[in-house]
Amino acid sequence: MRIGILSDTHGLLRPEALDFLRGCDHIVHGGDIGGLEIIDALSALAPLTVVRGNNDGGAWAEAVPETALLEAGGLRLFVIHDLAQLRIDPVAAGIRVVVSGHSHRSRAEQRGPVLYLNPGSAGPRRFRLPVSVAELRIDGEAIVPRIVELGA
Repeated sequence: MRIGILSDTHGLLRPEALDFLRGCDHIVHGGDIGGLEIIDALSALAPLTVVRGNNDGGAWAEAVPETALLEAGGLRLFVIHDLAQLRIDPVAAGIRVVVSGHSHRSRAEQRGPVLYLNPGSAGPRRFRLPVSVAELRIDGEAIVPRIVELGA
């Protein structure tokens, strides 16, 4: 199973990001989406899980949850925009992957049985950080993360 992961599009869905996400079994957006048109474009590619970021406001964003729990490939994933606001114990909840955004810094870090994955920012370049997306390959209990810089 291949899960495409992006965050912090801030209203800009780059063609390179769309190309990367084509063929995914599921897509996760970690917040700061920037508008309903981003959700529509992503959901046309694959089933989609999204969470609201701190910059997502207005009527369209009211229907977007702040967190999401996803079952994929037999594993549980928890999605939240700002990891600092995580109020659950992922290990106790049986979660294998926590997906976040907010920092615009990509990172894949294994902490015990839980993988923490931030795909970085797929939208406008900010803070001189690379523009990036990520994927998870799930095969049984094996989880393989990959972060990809766009335009690199």
